[in-house]
Amino acid sequence: QVQLVESGGGLVQPGGSLRLSCAASGSIFRIYVMAWYRQAPGKQRELVAGITNGGSTNYADSVKGRFTISRDNAESTVYLQMNGLKPEDTAVYYCNTQPVALFTWGQGTQVTVSS
Repeated sequence: QVQLVESGGGLVQPGGSLRLSCAASGSIFRIYVMAWYRQAPGKQRELVAGITNGGSTNYADSVKGRFTISRDNAESTVYLQMNGLKPEDTAVYYCNTQPVALFTWGQGTQVTVSS
């Protein structure tokens, strides 16, 4: 069973940047399409960005041009560079496979955008 550990969240002012990391146990990571999801209080979990094992990416319209997803298959890690953060980006961020979350969800990492 693959375990996912997210990190890199924090409190940042509007317009600021953060880089999230998701480390996955096991070399099987490299065959999957990986994605970042987020869940804000009182809202459903939503897809933020995804990346294939070949590096093709997809983004939610709300983050296009501001967020960049990448992955390091050798390190079994997927990243999310977030620039131009807005208060509406405040959420707990998780990683998992796409389009279906096949792995047990990790604990996530909290991102709070506030002045």
